[in-house]
Formats: sequence, structure tokens, C-alpha cells
Amino acid sequence: MKHVIALAGLALLTACADTATVKGASDPQAGFAFVADGTNRSTGAKAAWAQTAADVAANEARARALVAGKTIGPDTAVQVALMNNRGLQAAYADLGLSATDLWETALGPRPSLELSLSGIGEAGLARSLEASVTGAILDLATLKPRTRIAETHFRQAQLEALAETLALAAETRMAWIDAVAAFEASSLIARAQGTAEAASELAAELGRTGAMNRADQAREHVFTAELAAERAEARLEAQLAKEKLTRLMGLYGASTDFYVPDRLPSLPGRRPGRSNAEALALQHRVDLAIGKLELEAIAQEYRLTSQTRRIEGAEVTAGAEVERSDDNETEVARVLQASLEIPLYDTTKLTSRRGALEYSRAAHELAQHAVNARSEARSAHAEVTGTYNIARHWRDEVLPLRREIDREALKSYNGMLTSTFELIEDARDGLEAQLSTAEARADYWRAEANLKTVIWGPPAGGDE
Repeated sequence: MKHVIALAGLALLTACADTATVKGASDPQAGFAFVADGTNRSTGAKAAWAQTAADVAANEARARALVAGKTIGPDTAVQVALMNNRGLQAAYADLGLSATDLWETALGPRPSLELSLSGIGEAGLARSLEASVTGAILDLATLKPRTRIAETHFRQAQLEALAETLALAAETRMAWIDAVAAFEASSLIARAQGTAEAASELAAELGRTGAMNRADQAREHVFTAELAAERAEARLEAQLAKEKLTRLMGLYGASTDFYVPDRLPSLPGRRPGRSNAEALALQHRVDLAIGKLELEAIAQEYRLTSQTRRIEGAEVTAGAEVERSDDNETEVARVLQASLEIPLYDTTKLTSRRGALEYSRAAHELAQHAVNARSEARSAHAEVTGTYNIARHWRDEVLPLRREIDREALKSYNGMLTSTFELIEDARDGLEAQLSTAEARADYWRAEANLKTVIWGPPAGGDE
């Protein structure tokens, strides 16, 4: 039996494995270095792949240390999300599955060992023992091209994992901006509410003395009531925005005890934007890189199909047969069999047409994605420069004028030239100017974040 098992056919099949590819694909972190490097270059954060319960616990502990009881900035929020978001870890598992597919393909076809006994006599001895190793000829002949196709799909999986990472980073940064902007609006309204309540109390007092009619009192009271409703809405919006940020960072329980600033950063002194945003998008966009690999995969599969379209079910059997004769003499005969299944019709034209159309469709889709990427980059550049100019206008033109009006109104009031309610009316207009200025600044920071997203990957809701 030792002679039978040590068959040359078995050695031939197992020797077909691509050892270098097998070694790389069997690494537990296969392909992740590419994702980590791309993430760091585009976001400055570090991606982490948690594959065990210990890895998950360690990431959660690091996340808690970064946020617990602290006021966090956008970079910290992104870092926590990339190490602690379980949905992203599921995307990394898809990368691992793709590496496993490549590993399995590179190993080559798995041979099967078949044993058969015949002529069993009364003594229980077999008259004939036959052993064979069976493997697919087609799998052997196409091992290298199939491995190359699997490698292409694996590279696509790496890019898809990077795209998921960048999308989460962009969404987390945008959620942080929204949360801070909501808390800033709530803070501005709260400051105005104190003035409004004072005016409402004064109106009620004047009403009791008969110095103000009911209609004028109602006007002051309704402003206070409306402001209270606006503040409640702003506080709810801030709470929900922070909860979305918490969810993206994968935090729960005691880990949610963190804070965000109550004001967005000031506008930068330099004029923002990137005039070369279009070129950068064509160079770095992950979705375009995935589209290029899709074309490559279609071409590889089409060439493989063209090579094998006439051979659909070829198998080889190699082995040995041991037979015992009546006089206890043993004969060993080598066995080599091959079978070839011939298709009933020639699929040359069908295969060529299908391959050409699939390639053409993928090429047109890639070209359209490139057109979209260029347009999105130009739009993002225009948006970031436009929102910057608008925010500066509110900050440098409108808000100073409102402050000048407030100062003059206070002088007139102190000189008893205007009434309290005229002063409060000016304060009301000043609140609107402050809220508009804060919103314009938030729009700029959103545009700045979106520009980075457009350069590295499709924006949220964009074509993928």
C-alpha cells in the first residue's frame, strides 16, 4: 500500500501550487497593509483589523481612553471610528475571504485518491487492489491564468476595503462638524433667550401699569415663546447629531461620556481649495482604480474562456493496479486514463460576443465614472472657495455692521432716545446675523471635508 499511495500523479498535482502566492494569501493580515497605508495617507488616521475577541477588546479599550470624559476633535473621532466601528471590521472580513479564495486557487486542484478491491475470496484476501489519483486536466492547464484572475479580484477587494474605510472616515468627520454646529446654534439661541425673557417680563410689568396694550405685550411674549421652541429644536438637533457621531465611532454604554466643542474652528487665514483637484481625483480615486481592475479581470476571464471553450470536462486518472493471481504471484500494472467531454455545439461566437459586450460595458462605466469624478472635483473646489468667501463676508462685513448697530442702539437707549423694545428688536436681528455667520462657517468646513472625500473616493450618494 505504501507503494500505491506514493504515486507520481499525486506528487505532480501537489507540486503545481504557487508557493509564493500561497504564502502571501495565507497571511492572517493578507492585503491589509495596503489598506492601512492608503488610509494613513488620505486621512492621517490608523486603520486596525480586529480578528479575535482579544483584538476587539483592545480596540475598545483604546477607544475609551481616547474619548472618556474628553472634548474630542474631528481627528480623534475619525481615529476611534476606524478602530472601533464593527461594520468596518465586517468589510475587512470580506478582504480576508478574498485572500482565502486566492489561497485556494493558488494551491491548485486537489487530487482524489480512489481505491477498489475485487475478487475477495473466502479467506478475505483481495484478488485485485486498484488505486488511482484523479485530478482535472483543465484545472491544471489553467492554474496560472486562474491564479492571476484571483489576484486581480484580491486587489479589487483591497481597494473596496480602502473605499469602505475612507467612506467611514468622511462620514465621521462630517458628523462631528454637524454636531458641533448644532451645539453652537443652541448656545447662541440660549444667550439670546435671556434677553428675550427680560423683555417679556418688562412687557408684562408695563401691561399691569397700563403703559402697554395687550397686543404689544403679546408681540413680546410670542418672541420669547418662539425662541424657547427654537432652542428646544436646536438642543434636540445637537443631541441627535452627537448620537450619530457616537454610533459611527462604535461607542456604547459608559464610553458615550464624551463631549464636542460648542463652536467650530475659525476660518483659515489662507484661501482654501485646490486648483489641481481634478487631477488629484483622477490620480487617487479608489472607485476609478476598482473600475480599472474590473476591466483587467474581464479581459483575463475572457482570454481564459477563449482558451478553454472547447474543453469542458477533462479529467486524468493516474495510479497503479495490484493483482494477486491464484498462485500468489503479484503483478503491478501502471494505469493512466484520460477522458475528454466534447460540447455538443461550438460556443466560439457566443463567448466572443459576450466577452466583448461585458468589456465594452465596463469600459463605458469607467469612462463615465471618470467624467463624474472630474466634475465632482471641480464642483467641490468651487464649493469650498465659494463657501469660504460667503463665510468671510458674514464674518467681516455683516457681523461688524450688526455689532455697530447694537452699540449705537445701546447708546440711544442709555440716552433715553429709544425704548427697551427697540433695543430688543435690534438684539433679535443680531441673533439672526450670528446664527447665519455660524452656519456659513459650518458650510465651509463641510465643503472642506467634502473636497478631501472627492479626491480620494466617491462622495456620499455618488456613483460607485
